[in-house]
Amino acid sequence: MSSTPRLILASNSPRRRQLLTELGLSYEIRLREVDETYPPHLHRAEVAEFLAAHKAEAYRPDLAPDEVLLTADTIVCLDDDVLNKPADEAEARAMLTRLQGRAHDVYTGVCLLHGDGRRTVFSDRTQVHFRALSPSEIDFYVRTYQPLDKAGAYGAQDWIGMVAVTRLEGSYFNVMGLPVHRVWEELQKFGVG
Repeated sequence: MSSTPRLILASNSPRRRQLLTELGLSYEIRLREVDETYPPHLHRAEVAEFLAAHKAEAYRPDLAPDEVLLTADTIVCLDDDVLNKPADEAEARAMLTRLQGRAHDVYTGVCLLHGDGRRTVFSDRTQVHFRALSPSEIDFYVRTYQPLDKAGAYGAQDWIGMVAVTRLEGSYFNVMGLPVHRVWEELQKFGVG
């Protein structure tokens, strides 16, 4: 067994890859399809944590003793509604129409699973305030940035983040898809970082 565990990222998100790279971490990417449905009784942060842990369990049988797996899931919550990735452009426009002019919460759940069986699951919350947007601004964003791969139909690092986000309470990186401050702390407990 090597002295430093190898980090495995189980995510197709270019934003999570970027954040781990900018942290100076070496990692390997592993991907597989995992069902992302969750029990309807779960509420907000519980959904993000459940999905992150559920994804990790799908990789457990193939995890080597010297590996640490990182899975994550980001959700956008408006009131008590979870806004996942939109199915199409019409749903993206509808989500952004609901979000504009209001504050909403972004939760990212993270699971770290060590090949020796140790596991930690946590989440982080950021409140995001959007200014009112015109239908033409929403249409421009959806057509130009194609946000179908983003929870809540937007990326804070995109054009809409520059023109619509008026205030954040919490971690900006959490809104991008990974609460790196907390991930860094927890990875060090597993000997990574």
